[in-house]
Amino acid sequence: MENTPAVNAEPKLLDQVVARIRVKHYSRRTEQAYLDWIKRYIFHHGKRHPKEMGSVEVEDFLSFLAVSRNVSASTQNQAKSALLFLYKEVLGIELPWLDNVTQAKVPKRLPVVLAKDEVQAVLNRLDGSMWLIASLLYGSGLRVMECLRLRVKDVDLARREILVREGKGFKDRITMLPVSLVEPLKQHLLKVQALHNEDLSAGYGDVFMPMALDRKYPNGGSAWAWQYVFPSVKLSVDPQSNKVRRHHVDEKTVQRAVKKAVNLTEMTKLATPHTFRHSFATHLLEGGYDIRTVQELLGHSDVSTTMIYTHVLNKGGRGVSSPLDTL
Repeated sequence: MENTPAVNAEPKLLDQVVARIRVKHYSRRTEQAYLDWIKRYIFHHGKRHPKEMGSVEVEDFLSFLAVSRNVSASTQNQAKSALLFLYKEVLGIELPWLDNVTQAKVPKRLPVVLAKDEVQAVLNRLDGSMWLIASLLYGSGLRVMECLRLRVKDVDLARREILVREGKGFKDRITMLPVSLVEPLKQHLLKVQALHNEDLSAGYGDVFMPMALDRKYPNGGSAWAWQYVFPSVKLSVDPQSNKVRRHHVDEKTVQRAVKKAVNLTEMTKLATPHTFRHSFATHLLEGGYDIRTVQELLGHSDVSTTMIYTHVLNKGGRGVSSPLDTL
């Protein structure tokens, strides 16, 4: 007699993790990172099931990352978050305080900030959508993925506002849309709309909808308002739904374009797309804007995070005349 598999067989552990992550509406990047850390944790302990382990094994793994792998504090914290998610959200186990973890050292580094003429030099070496993306990063203080995930409905040209949905920490916020970008963005959207109409004519045009809104609005994914402001140049298969869709521009494309532009300026600063956001904050503070206003525009939970930009202003030691210059 053939063995019939159990109808109510429990899903595999990683499948349970994926299901729980998607219920919590975490991003695909977070999903992949959590799965990777959970796998590494299991392999580190000889493929033992996490149910058979606890805080001692978690502390051992996190300390191993800091001591033997010399990872950064942010990397260790990501691994810790993944394991806490596994135990609390998937296995239903509350771990006691992890007091015996060797903490990775947090480097006290100041952000790289470009002078205004340096920002202009980089922007002058970009064109098309890459110029527009970089201009928004500097002009609106957006994070790269916040910019790339913008939908048409989130850009208010009349009020010159950008609504950032589910930024870092799942928070929404409103930031400014520079007056100088209103017309270029309007012309860009006309091209994007023409591309969307072509996709619709070819039987495509359906975009990914967040928070299971595709069930609430079955035809919403084809609506113009939900399209990405910066769509990819090619169609691709959505790994979750297996539908052919046009996703947004890839983050690496922006990184490569900015790196090339920075190299062309021959500046020695190690500027990245995120440097535009640092420069946005610093230049606003230099312009005399209140730090609380800058905090709100950046979407920081705590003003202490925004305070780091006060250390790169032309104040303090650099605002004092050297005695050598008075001789």
